[in-house]
Amino acid sequence: MNFVEALHSRRLFFDGAMGTMLQEAGLKPGELPETWNLLHPEKVRAIHRSYVDAGVDILKTNTFGANGLKFGAAHDQPEVADLVKAGVENARAAFAEAGREGFVALDLGPTGKLLQPFGDLPFEEAVALYAEQVQAGAAAGADLILIETMSDSYEAKSAILAARENSDLPVVCTFTFDEDGKLLNGADVTSALVMAESLGVAAVGFNCGQGPDTLVKLVPQALQAVDIPLVANPNAGLPVQKDGHTVFHIDAEGYAPLMVPFAEAGVSVLGGCCGTTPAHIANLIKACRDLPMPAPRTGAPCAICGYGTAVDFEGMPVIIGERINPTGKKRLKEALKAQNMDYVCQLALEQLDRGAQVLDVNVGVPGVDEPALIEKVILTLQSITSVPLQIDTSNIQAMERALRIYNGRPLLNSVNGKAENMAEVLPLAKKYGAALVGLCLDEGGIADTAEGRLKVADKVIAEAGKYGIPARDMVMDPLAMTISTGGENAQIDLEVIRQLKKRHIKTVMGVSNISFGLPSRDAVNSAFFALAMEAGLSAGIINPNSAPMMQAYIAYGALSGKDAGCKKYVEYFANAPQLVAVAKTPAADGSGAPVNADQGSSIQQAIIKGLTTKVEQGVRQALADGKPALAIINEDMIPGLNVVGDLFEKKKLFLPQLLVSADAAKAGFEILKQSIATGASTEKGEPIVICTVKGDIHDIGKNIVKVLLENYGYQVIDLGKDVPPETVLEAAKEHDAKLVGLSALMTTTVGAMEDTIKLLHKELPDCKIMVGGAVMTAEYARTIGADFYGANAVASVNYANELFHK
Repeated sequence: MNFVEALHSRRLFFDGAMGTMLQEAGLKPGELPETWNLLHPEKVRAIHRSYVDAGVDILKTNTFGANGLKFGAAHDQPEVADLVKAGVENARAAFAEAGREGFVALDLGPTGKLLQPFGDLPFEEAVALYAEQVQAGAAAGADLILIETMSDSYEAKSAILAARENSDLPVVCTFTFDEDGKLLNGADVTSALVMAESLGVAAVGFNCGQGPDTLVKLVPQALQAVDIPLVANPNAGLPVQKDGHTVFHIDAEGYAPLMVPFAEAGVSVLGGCCGTTPAHIANLIKACRDLPMPAPRTGAPCAICGYGTAVDFEGMPVIIGERINPTGKKRLKEALKAQNMDYVCQLALEQLDRGAQVLDVNVGVPGVDEPALIEKVILTLQSITSVPLQIDTSNIQAMERALRIYNGRPLLNSVNGKAENMAEVLPLAKKYGAALVGLCLDEGGIADTAEGRLKVADKVIAEAGKYGIPARDMVMDPLAMTISTGGENAQIDLEVIRQLKKRHIKTVMGVSNISFGLPSRDAVNSAFFALAMEAGLSAGIINPNSAPMMQAYIAYGALSGKDAGCKKYVEYFANAPQLVAVAKTPAADGSGAPVNADQGSSIQQAIIKGLTTKVEQGVRQALADGKPALAIINEDMIPGLNVVGDLFEKKKLFLPQLLVSADAAKAGFEILKQSIATGASTEKGEPIVICTVKGDIHDIGKNIVKVLLENYGYQVIDLGKDVPPETVLEAAKEHDAKLVGLSALMTTTVGAMEDTIKLLHKELPDCKIMVGGAVMTAEYARTIGADFYGANAVASVNYANELFHK
């Protein structure tokens, strides 16, 4: 029986921690765990064997961090392929020695880098890093690929693509959410899991994190989001220091009772992560082995998502904003040719503020490099909003590039009934997991009857099914034709919508096409929109800036009973005057609740919205008006950053928006630097030394802290990653630093962090030390001697500001 067959026939059990077990076996602080596959294979096999004896079905290879960023000749380390091969062989040998069969999972962890556009790792380089591991693991005989501890859905996508493109092995992907159910980039449970499922993983779920008692609260969301099997591999709670050792607060006896609720709720694959031992897993298996397997699920809705907001087509019709489409829009055409991304962002924010839930993206302007331009526009839009995008292009090269770099699950517009078109589009939609708009036209054009269009819809849906795209993921467009050339056109569309609704097929339509060539088009459009929604329209591509269109939408919700208590109706008209007067930045969580971006100066507003060009223009204008540079900094720039920081801590915006706002502010600071003459104002700010500790190459958090500290005027001495304690001390002495920031992601490198803290406290007792990282907690930070625990980058900046009285 292969892994996929087993996955759907019985409850399976993963093993537990490897890193903490290696530490017990003698792994030293800062030593790379993966090297033990070659240096001490007998100890690695002994750990694997202890889990086999505990009864596990799946062993994770000791290859979590075995990537090209820290291994290979360039790093004076063993080659990735050798480490992976040995890792697979060690796990396989443990099963063989025990005389039983089991599955070996090639374990792939995060690279430790943040992907572009927010970090410095290009998406395709991330794919290549994972591809190297996958190729070696598949060649060595792994049974499946486990992509785990993912805190960035975009990195997870790069790893999934690498796995699917370089092997035929089934893929399992598990994410690490915080206590609020969010990833580092702000993705929620639904968005992350929908994306992973759409890319073809066999199972999806959770690992690491806060512990089973916190993690179990996320299971209901997961059950509603996806139909594939769920996995849960929590930590044994949070780490603490005891007698100089890192321990976890849930012991072997206490772990199993906390895991039973996962099995009872419908999670079919269970195991452990940091701090779990063979005893933990043995007790887990004993408690859960005989519990009934959950029934297969088929109720998840068709959902699309950006990196942080999911939208399904089950309730009120979805509003797709049509404004980022150059057809008939001279100014947008000029902006796209000039690659003026601020104008594109302005169109996006206006539509979101007016109620759009999805943004159509079409950059088809003659004379432009459409594949390159659509990539730039999508990356830019996804830096300011987490809502889903509709990729709208007939250029196959642009389509594939957009689908590949998109962070989330997009809606792809479109495929039609022409054989050539289906042969090109359907494989791309399947590979990249897009939900798909199908047009009711084929080689015969657009039929002039409802029956003819329904026949084409059936043909498109059937052909998509041959590629493994279910009807659930198709959204059919009956194609609105103007009533100015045929009075029956509106009724044809409405009949197609009604008939498809009876078949449980979703529909979408560009509503305004119905009035082409007529005066006062909003009158026709809004009335037709209301009729289409009553007929069962699932999504309307409209201009949300049109008050009649949005009023028809809001009124329909109230009249249909889908707006319970008319709450949205009352709210909409209560806010209508403000919505006309001011465009507010939408909440990053897609809730529609605006953040307070309309307060303060234009510079401050532009920083909050992350509009670089607007910041630059505002700063130049302020200087031209005679405002002193320091006044601009203190009255406009810093207040803007403070608002962003406050929204970030309140979880009203997330890491992408935080970083894009920081970049916008940085552009303004560069202009101000050029205008400031000599004097005290040009002195460098207080020096702060930061680094990732020895043995750890994960520098995402450290790099984010650096960006924000520099924006607040500090002189940041960034020592990089894998930094020995002595190097940190030397830098702190050289720069007379009163504050040092240390980062660690891995349990195995916390010892190196503690060694660094002890050395600094001994040699520089007046120097304060702040720490952060995925494995850290406030209590743990105190036990290893840190002066401050930074739960996030903004908290670290706030501590620096307090320390230096800013």
